Amino acid sequence: MQNMYHEAIQTLKSGGVLLYPSDTIWGLGCDVRNEQAIEKILELKNRPASKGLIVLISKIEQLSEYVEQVPDLAWDLVEFAEDPLTIIYPKGKNVSPSLLAPDGSIAIRLVKDEFCKGLIYRYQRAIVSTSANLSGEPSPLNFAGIAPSIVTGVDGVLKNPAGEGPAKKASKIVQLGLHGDYKLIRG
Repeated sequence: MQNMYHEAIQTLKSGGVLLYPSDTIWGLGCDVRNEQAIEKILELKNRPASKGLIVLISKIEQLSEYVEQVPDLAWDLVEFAEDPLTIIYPKGKNVSPSLLAPDGSIAIRLVKDEFCKGLIYRYQRAIVSTSANLSGEPSPLNFAGIAPSIVTGVDGVLKNPAGEGPAKKASKIVQLGLHGDYKLIRG
């Protein structure tokens, strides 16, 4: 298993795009600071740059590395969420500018799935996550549902040797403000 992660990490370190099973659905990912790799993801998906991408982290302490000021409510939400939860924070940092919304906000999810968490933990940096589908098409729930142009267009593929597991759905998304305000974006 170490060798499998090793190849995926080398893909990320070399500026490549990785196809991998995230904690929700099959995703495309790259280093959060590599603008060229992010552009490649958008091209593969035929997705406009105006649609945001998510950042995945493996441990709660990483929030401070990518968020200017973490709202107090976030710590409990992230720690106690049972289902995948993406939180939009007011001001991001230490990522490619294209991962920030026009207002400077950033979407981040702490993964709890052990396989995906293992990838991010070993990489020692957050990775980008977006569904591995062509823009406007349904998100793939299994590897067979991924468009051939995406499979052949990535620089590396990481599969879980334990199998794909049950089909999952996209995460819930909540937007937080600095003063305890919040808004449910996707339930």
